[in-house]
Amino acid sequence: MKNDLSSLNPTNAELAPLFEPYKLGDITLRNRLLMSPLTRSRAQQPGDIPFELNALYYQQRASAGLIISEGAYISPFGKGYAYTPGIHTEAQVEGWKKVTQAVHQAGGNIQLQLWHVGRISHPSLLPNGAAPIAPSALQAEGGTSFISMEEGRVPTPTPRSLESHEIPLIVEEFRQAAKNAKIAGFDGVQIHGANGYLINQFLASGSNQRTDAYGGSVQNRIRFPLQVLEAVIDVWGKNRVGIRISPTGTYNGITDDDPYTTYKAFAKELTQLDLSYLEVVESLFLNNNTPHREEALLGMLRETFTSTYIANGGYTAIEASNRIKSGHADLISFGRPFISNPDFVQRVRSNASLNELDMNTLYGGDAKGYTDYPALEQAFA
Repeated sequence: MKNDLSSLNPTNAELAPLFEPYKLGDITLRNRLLMSPLTRSRAQQPGDIPFELNALYYQQRASAGLIISEGAYISPFGKGYAYTPGIHTEAQVEGWKKVTQAVHQAGGNIQLQLWHVGRISHPSLLPNGAAPIAPSALQAEGGTSFISMEEGRVPTPTPRSLESHEIPLIVEEFRQAAKNAKIAGFDGVQIHGANGYLINQFLASGSNQRTDAYGGSVQNRIRFPLQVLEAVIDVWGKNRVGIRISPTGTYNGITDDDPYTTYKAFAKELTQLDLSYLEVVESLFLNNNTPHREEALLGMLRETFTSTYIANGGYTAIEASNRIKSGHADLISFGRPFISNPDFVQRVRSNASLNELDMNTLYGGDAKGYTDYPALEQAFA
């Protein structure tokens, strides 16, 4: 095991802000350490259905102030990776009930991330071998889709540009997925607007070159994301809905000519919606070309969006605590530390070492590298 929480050996007093309770919309969080959405590609086959193994995985991590689940694709055309769970069939909804019940039994809170990958897909994953769909027929530079354990990741093809009349239909798919999440027993939903997937594709000028009401100006490019949020808020209410964005990200070939202007306009509209929270991927994500946090843009978002700000981006525990103390963020979400440490919250509280992450078992497979990471009492034993 290795201690990579912080090289500063923080004291309990320095970490105290992380363990203060917080009221997030209608949910009271017992700490400010959130588990961020993490694709693990372990849904039961056939049907991409959550099952007992997934329920155990999330239950083990229920000490997080809030779990934001892995992305659940909202429709057959929203899928971009093999073995990922959906939220559009009755069997998938029933499977997710096992997950929410397990987390609630352990005293935790869990929201479902609603996901449409857009152009980051492959015909082998889509109905009748169809082409992926996107705002514009532009291939994602460097984009890949995980299509099977045998074939791994393959390049994504050039997508089909959505017709104007199809876009409201996708809004309704998000609405139905939000209803399904409520039936499944979640504590709310997060819209996946980050990392180069469909909503991000509409937001970014590099991937959205439409000439209708959904492209061109900033106000047109943010139209579809706002329509999705309004539909989901109709189902859940504003206090149970958040969104994840990556304003400086380049993952999956995303580029924007002026992200400061794009996201300032978007953040203003999110404030008008009185959304529960904004989760921001602030820095390096996989092979992003962003080597640092662009503080001017992040500070603008914090100032413009007046509700809860969740920071994400490779923080150590002491950095996270300082970010909260400085007022930059209200909550901090962590990804990979929660994968290899089911009791991550306890380890932060006691400044304990962390389990090493097995990169070979991140995607696909079984319990190995998923539910078999030891908790502290097991490690000491």
